[in-house]
Amino acid sequence: MPRTKVVFYQEDDATVPLLEWFDRLPTRAQDKCRLKIERLEELGHELRRPEADYLRDGIYELRVSLQGVHSRMLYFFHRTTAAVLSHGTTKERRVSPREIDLTIRRKRQFEHDPTRHTHEAD
Repeated sequence: MPRTKVVFYQEDDATVPLLEWFDRLPTRAQDKCRLKIERLEELGHELRRPEADYLRDGIYELRVSLQGVHSRMLYFFHRTTAAVLSHGTTKERRVSPREIDLTIRRKRQFEHDPTRHTHEAD
């Protein structure tokens, strides 16, 4: 199976929400998040629980837990080969509908102009 290209969603002002969130995480949580992103690259649509889960309306989450803190990176797929990481959040029980709705809006923007809303990892 070919690797899935993973990119980061970029706002109109060139900010990258996932990276801004990521930079605030403790180092160990960042390390675990990087591993999940690598797994998404390796497995793409085949990545399942407990590492990833489908939320709704084409939105998925990468699941990271560390010392009782549950971090989630929300993403969606673009066409057949790319996964777009929208942003990250910390949750207590489940990802809030507001966070999912935000990702859906970003997905629409991305689909309308992928070049403008793509930030590729270095």
